[in-house]
Amino acid sequence: MQIIKIGIVGGAGYTGGELIRILINHPNADIQFIHSKSSSGQLVSNIHTDLFFLENLFFTDTLNLNIDVLFLCLGHNESKLFLQKNEIPDTIKIIDLSQDFRLKNDQQFLQKKFVYGLPELNKNEICEAMNIANPGCFATAIQLSLLPLAKANLLKDVFISGTTGSTGAGQSLSQTNHFSWRANNLQPYKTLTHQHLKEITESLQQLQNMQIGEINFIPYRGNFTRGIIVSSVVECNEDIDYMNNLYTKYYQESPFVYIAKQMIDLKQVVNSNYCLLFIEKENSKIIVHAVIDNLLKGAVGQAVQNMNLCMGLPETIGLNLKANFF
Repeated sequence: MQIIKIGIVGGAGYTGGELIRILINHPNADIQFIHSKSSSGQLVSNIHTDLFFLENLFFTDTLNLNIDVLFLCLGHNESKLFLQKNEIPDTIKIIDLSQDFRLKNDQQFLQKKFVYGLPELNKNEICEAMNIANPGCFATAIQLSLLPLAKANLLKDVFISGTTGSTGAGQSLSQTNHFSWRANNLQPYKTLTHQHLKEITESLQQLQNMQIGEINFIPYRGNFTRGIIVSSVVECNEDIDYMNNLYTKYYQESPFVYIAKQMIDLKQVVNSNYCLLFIEKENSKIIVHAVIDNLLKGAVGQAVQNMNLCMGLPETIGLNLKANFF
């Protein structure tokens, strides 16, 4: 059996903890080290208390470069700083979960070339890649909602609303992350200016051979911990049967995307790497609803999916997770 030696940098945050949880159950994964400056020397289970059974796994502040894959679970703008300070051999594949290398102008950095890691768009390139920029969580849900329309040159102006759980904001303390603020509350933020809009636009324009319309996106902070739900509205004259066939054909080789036949909800996907889509037609408008787990398909689940692809494994290995429906 192929064994993949893995290092994790930034292992003390939400994405780091979720990545550890996935990899310890991955049959081909062997975690060599978990790097964290703030938690160096501590048991991993002291920080991620749900991993209490890992009694001999400690955080470290040193790098062991005898590995195959390095995951960077760092904050935005921190991955570039890390690579500037630490020379990572070209033989090590890097999967970065920040937004530092997602845009085309940022994908060449130092001597490393990054590939945008949305498997449903760039699977062939990911399979050959040495360095992968993992997509953003909202970006993943919105792109999976719209890629088939772009492929068919049907993408005009899009109007999107979406709600994310509190884990999407990371572990840093802020007023809007407090339980007393989130409970029984809902708030829009970054109206029409969300940072994921640029990567969404680049991906859609990659498929549509004419200029796409405006992407108008209003995100909301939700009063739950994990999950993303987005609804996208596009003017389109095609009927609902055409749209369902279009989406089914586009995703026929995408094991983590399902076209539902009835309305979807977050509980169907939370704790899984799946994206569920449901399409409606109302007069001249197509509405595409999407749900994902922001920490899995929107972050580390997709990162492991990318690792599987670039290491020559079936992309579903280690990711056949059932949602926490109850």
